[in-house]
Amino acid sequence: METLKFKTNIKCGGCIETVTPFLNNLSEVKKWEVDITDPDKILTVQGDESLDGQKVMSALDQAGYKAEKA
Repeated sequence: METLKFKTNIKCGGCIETVTPFLNNLSEVKKWEVDITDPDKILTVQGDESLDGQKVMSALDQAGYKAEKA
């Protein structure tokens, strides 16, 4: 299982609701969570070996949020 971490601008539960369908539509993503208590709002994504950080960042961009590798 591959694990990637990203710094994001996801701040609250409403933001998480907004990005949920975008991240859930990525077939290689098995599980994800955002630590909104962390100052960097760390998104942790777990998935299979084909998990691509660029795809995750692109999905967040489509949802209106920013992400960079942590």
